[in-house]
Amino acid sequence: MTFATLALLVLVGLAGPLLSARRAWRVPLIAGELLAGLVIGTSGLRWVDPAEPTLTLLAQIGFGLIMLVIGSHIPVLDRTVRAAVGKGAAGAFLVALVAVGLGIGVAALFGNQHGAVYAVLIASSSAALVLPMLQSLGVSAASAAQLIAQIAIADVACILALPLVLQPSRVPLVALGGLGIAAAGIVLVIVLRRVGARRLHRLHAVSESRGFALELRISLLALFALAGIAEFTHVSVMMAGFTLGLVLAAVGQPRRLARQLFGMTEGFFGPLFFVWLGSSIDLSHLATHPQMILLGLALGAAAVLAHLAARAVGLPWAQTVASAGQLGVPVAAVALGVETSSLLPGEGAAILLGALVAVVSSSVAVATVSRRTAAAPPEPTPPSGPASQVTPE
Repeated sequence: MTFATLALLVLVGLAGPLLSARRAWRVPLIAGELLAGLVIGTSGLRWVDPAEPTLTLLAQIGFGLIMLVIGSHIPVLDRTVRAAVGKGAAGAFLVALVAVGLGIGVAALFGNQHGAVYAVLIASSSAALVLPMLQSLGVSAASAAQLIAQIAIADVACILALPLVLQPSRVPLVALGGLGIAAAGIVLVIVLRRVGARRLHRLHAVSESRGFALELRISLLALFALAGIAEFTHVSVMMAGFTLGLVLAAVGQPRRLARQLFGMTEGFFGPLFFVWLGSSIDLSHLATHPQMILLGLALGAAAVLAHLAARAVGLPWAQTVASAGQLGVPVAAVALGVETSSLLPGEGAAILLGALVAVVSSSVAVATVSRRTAAAPPEPTPPSGPASQVTPE
């Protein structure tokens, strides 16, 4: 690993912003970064060795930070969303039931034993993907509370379930590690709430006035400590990052910390992770296993179909399709599959193709939700909690 390699990774990672800059194209940011990784990695020019230890470590740090940001987007403090948790849970449960049947069916159709993995992928949603799309188009939490609650519940459940279905031979150890990380997260929430907002604000003020960046340092310390537990128990670092993200969402992270984490993640570690992930995928397997292209299309279509089940608990049709948008879980599945060699040749590319189908469908549906919300007459909304999960500086 050299500085020249790092410069190359940062350079090609700019393909993400370049391709997504034009809003009309609706290209997700990570698509360009994955494409760049494919070009310079195993499937293309082989300028980068994805198995190089230092690069792998940096990519895993990026993975943890990405999941931290995803977890921090879960709106656990919003009262309007919390009031819709019942219907959201019912919708997520119905989607999961349909996803199990579709996952088993897809696995049987393609002659493999990954029905449980497919079920988790099909049932998953992505708060980090759908919530920013809703916000950017002016859709309020009040008008999409049930949708947000369902996405948040599905996000948490699928991220917890993914390591178990991908590593069935290690279920006891993985479950123990997951419980340990969850327990550590609960302890962090209790400690931070016991410390109190006044003392935290005092720490924030000193850190900001003296340029100490104490909140960022403490957050990274917690992330790496949880990642150490994950590494010891063979749990993915995604659990560590996601748990810490939920902790920050539960106590409310300062805007300054949110900006710092965003800068670290989106400026360097996140793109590096996606470029590394793309460089790890060997598309030559798609040439020798063309059925994997059909598998990807089937997974994407199944995800949209499964989420239509939420219509039974009152979620509008457009919002059911919007809830099918998935990002974190498919990416985590491919990353875990690369790490554990548990995926079939070409299966990683198929999973990402399925996610792309779901993302495109969700983007169109969110635009429809936005148009209908704008056309509808304003309705009085009940008092709600903070509009944002971050506290003022």
